[in-house]
Amino acid sequence: MAGLEDDDNFDEEIFQETALLSFPQEVQNVLDEILPSDDPIDSPEFNPVDYINTLFPTEQSLSNIDDVVGKIRLKIRRLDDNIRGVVRGQTNVGEDGREALEEAQRAIQDLFSKIKDIKDKAEKSEEMVKEITRDIKQLDHAKRHLTASITTLNHLHMLVGGVESLTSLSRRRQYGDVANLLQGVQNVLEHFQPYMAIPQIRELADRVKQMQAELGTQIITDFEEAFQGSGAKYGPGNQRQLKEACFVVNILDPKVKRDLLTWFVRLQLSEYLVLFGENQDVAWLDKIDRRYAWIKRTLVDFEEKFGHLFPVDWEVSERICVEFCDITRKELHKIMGKRRSEIDVKLLLFAIQRTTNFESLISKRFTGVTIQTAQTKPAASKPAPARNPFEEQTYPEGNNPFAEDAGSAGESDDSKTPTKALSSPFIGIISKCFEAHLDIYIESQDRNLADLLTRFLEDFRQYGTPRIESEEGSNVLPSSADLFVCYKKCMVQCSQLSTGQPMIDLSRTFQKYLKEYALRILLNNLPKLSAQSSNMTSATGLIQSILKEGEVTKLTEEEQCRICSILCTAEYCMETAQQLEEKLKEKVDVELITKIDLNTEQDIFHNVISNCIGLLVQDLETACEPALTAMCKMSWSSVEAVGDQSGYVTAISGHLKAALPLIRDNLASSRKYFTQFCVKFANVFIPKFIGSLYKCKSVTAVAAEQLLLDTHSLKTVLLDLPSLGSSISRKAPASYTKIVQKGMTKAEMLLKVMMSHHEPAKAFIDNYIRLLNDSDISEFQKILEMKGLKRSEINTLLELYRAHLPVSMAIGRQVSMERTGSSGTMVTTPEPESSRIRKLEKLIKKRL
Repeated sequence: MAGLEDDDNFDEEIFQETALLSFPQEVQNVLDEILPSDDPIDSPEFNPVDYINTLFPTEQSLSNIDDVVGKIRLKIRRLDDNIRGVVRGQTNVGEDGREALEEAQRAIQDLFSKIKDIKDKAEKSEEMVKEITRDIKQLDHAKRHLTASITTLNHLHMLVGGVESLTSLSRRRQYGDVANLLQGVQNVLEHFQPYMAIPQIRELADRVKQMQAELGTQIITDFEEAFQGSGAKYGPGNQRQLKEACFVVNILDPKVKRDLLTWFVRLQLSEYLVLFGENQDVAWLDKIDRRYAWIKRTLVDFEEKFGHLFPVDWEVSERICVEFCDITRKELHKIMGKRRSEIDVKLLLFAIQRTTNFESLISKRFTGVTIQTAQTKPAASKPAPARNPFEEQTYPEGNNPFAEDAGSAGESDDSKTPTKALSSPFIGIISKCFEAHLDIYIESQDRNLADLLTRFLEDFRQYGTPRIESEEGSNVLPSSADLFVCYKKCMVQCSQLSTGQPMIDLSRTFQKYLKEYALRILLNNLPKLSAQSSNMTSATGLIQSILKEGEVTKLTEEEQCRICSILCTAEYCMETAQQLEEKLKEKVDVELITKIDLNTEQDIFHNVISNCIGLLVQDLETACEPALTAMCKMSWSSVEAVGDQSGYVTAISGHLKAALPLIRDNLASSRKYFTQFCVKFANVFIPKFIGSLYKCKSVTAVAAEQLLLDTHSLKTVLLDLPSLGSSISRKAPASYTKIVQKGMTKAEMLLKVMMSHHEPAKAFIDNYIRLLNDSDISEFQKILEMKGLKRSEINTLLELYRAHLPVSMAIGRQVSMERTGSSGTMVTTPEPESSRIRKLEKLIKKRL
């Protein structure tokens, strides 16, 4: 029993210790995989109470408690035995490990000895293979060296034989065979380059070089004997020989070919140097076309007689032509420098035309491959842009000087040919000698342009400007198109000769006469407004005089047409000058582009446009002044009832309806400036109208209603101003409508203030601030004076207004946020005044 109790105590201690032992979840998962078990005791969530309740669910089941306890103790003893066996089994692990390690070391030593034996055997095998292949390699080297020796001996034999044969053939002048053999000898010599240290080989190479030099001298001598001197031997007998000699020259040193061609080209041009010497009459510019006729004949004769002698790739004809061009350029430069005083523009243009025609001809005939140095100017010229602004720009019909069909027939394809022409090196090869004398041409053009402007001025004064009766016609002066056509002609002629400083000088000449045209033809011919002829003091008489057509308009219809025509012309000139500047920049060298600037001239034309618009506005404004004066001088205190619109409104509307159609039709091609005219007139007329309202005195509430009716009528006329009197209804531009709405709404608000009673003062001031939130004390005082109040009442109201200024600013901001719509009208007057305003608005609607 004591032993059993000890076992029980031991088991309880073990149970208590193991009950507290817990593993991490990862370790527990591994244990479950290695030692799977369905026993609840093995579960990490084992609960002894639940387990006991499971075993003994009822009191009756406690009768089996001894059996259950016995089974558990038996299981515990078995587990203890297993653990003791495992622990005791681990005592021999260290000794077993040492034995295994010693066994592994013995196995490694055996493996190392076997690997060493294999390596020794491999080395012995390699030595055996080397001994076997040594004899084979020696045989291969011997074969290779023997082949090279045989090849070298064959080449040496060929070289020695070739040298001997060349010597014999050269003496007999059998150049066909020499050409074939010489090429082979040169190829063989390339094989002996590594052996040049051998005296015999070097001697043979020197002999070949000497033979080549002798052949070159001999061939040149043969050509000289055949073509030069009185005993020239050229004929059917030696043609083949000379032709074959050219093949030999192709193989010789390139210097031989250059010397031969230089001599032959100079021989062909020797007659030219004599015929057109500096002291000959035909050498002067007036007979320059004879030079080109001579070279044409010479080239034709050369092709017929000697063209077949020379290889095609020698381009002998082109070489002759290039040398002719160089000689001609130098000779012309020298003779023009000595006889500059005899050159006039007609002679210069004649020579330039003949020269450029010849250059164009040879640029089509030859490719220019023989010219070693670039004589063209594409590198210094800006590439042609992807689009041509001159062709895309919209001009009045017949007024675009840069169109394809503008100018003479000789200039019609200018927009197509420059890129192609500049790709040939022959363009300018002779004519650039005239560049130093282009100042004569530019001075002549200066005089021609001066005469042209004088003629334009006389024509303008004699014929005046046409009146445009419809919106389809152009109102641009024909002289402006003629001027730019002349500019284009000068620019094309000059750019064909030079894209350098002469183009800059020409552009400055253009600038000069653009200013002259703007000032003398356009600005100086603008009509002047005359002063008002009479002062009328009677308001009734003034209104009656307004109704008499023609007495208040300061500009006649002809003068208005002239102003519109000058405006359209200035616009055309401004736009065309901008495109002329772009075209000049395309023609001139890249480094000179910054020197071309026509902005000043464009600004001058813009100023002309501004002056024209100002004159038209001033004229229309002057026509309306008598009506506004009549409005100020009317007796508004005697108005008892609201009737139709007043006479001054009818007069102003009549002037506008009479003047606007004429101006609009004459500005049909410049509609944006017609819009500017309307905007400027509105900006001038509306403030003047409001200022005239302030001048009205003793305005009663009824009179204010009449003025409000008149103001609304004027507002309607002004909103329709751009299309006034037109058969085509067009919506006015938004910018113009906004100006009219804002200005005339202020006039309406002013009159609504006038309709309210000044008592009580606080209500009157509040109403004024709501209606005219952006006003100030000076305008408030003017309104009080319009109402005809006494000085004491005015001062009192002014003091109250000053006291309300901080409040009025806040109220003004609130009113500006509440206002909606284009008219900005808002009823904020007291009830009596607002009802009267509504009645007045209904009356206006019925009236309109």
